[in-house]
Amino acid sequence: MSLLELIESADERALAASAVACLDRCLPLLTGPDGPEPLRPLWASCENGRDWAIRLAAVRTELDGAAARGGAGGDGPAARVRAVLAAAPPDFAPAPLREWADACSLVALEIHGRFDAPDGGAPQDTANLLKAARAGEGEGVGPLVAGELERQIRILEILAETTGTAGSGAGVRKALDLSTEGRRVLRAVMSRRARIRG
Repeated sequence: MSLLELIESADERALAASAVACLDRCLPLLTGPDGPEPLRPLWASCENGRDWAIRLAAVRTELDGAAARGGAGGDGPAARVRAVLAAAPPDFAPAPLREWADACSLVALEIHGRFDAPDGGAPQDTANLLKAARAGEGEGVGPLVAGELERQIRILEILAETTGTAGSGAGVRKALDLSTEGRRVLRAVMSRRARIRG
């Protein structure tokens, strides 16, 4: 199944976890290369929605505080991540979570596309490339976008496989592990680019 098909068929648990995972991988833009992991409380709510709205509000407050203290997240890609987090639905229900998961997916792919570009800008024809990639035609995308696309698909597949089973919690943990791996990749790319510019 394509990424868009997986998002369309996912339940609220998978949608929430996949959306949080997309933002989790973009955290280095907001908290810096060695920053905290403020989304951890949301991961704990993905399994059954418990305290979702409360934890969501707490995450927003923490990231707003980091920005006020002079952390990353003012302009460009970081602002896109902050905006999509601000748009997260307080209701743990399929319809609003599906719209949010779709937006998080696209933002994460766009950001990885910027780091695929040599100058850090948006590559040409990004919108059409990402539209095709999310529909199952990934030719022409850069290596970072390809890796991010693969992680998004794998996370949704894992969550679909464990829906309603005794291992459903393990599915969320596997999604977290994959997301952590992806965050390390983006952090390494950011550090390498900073060294080149420095």
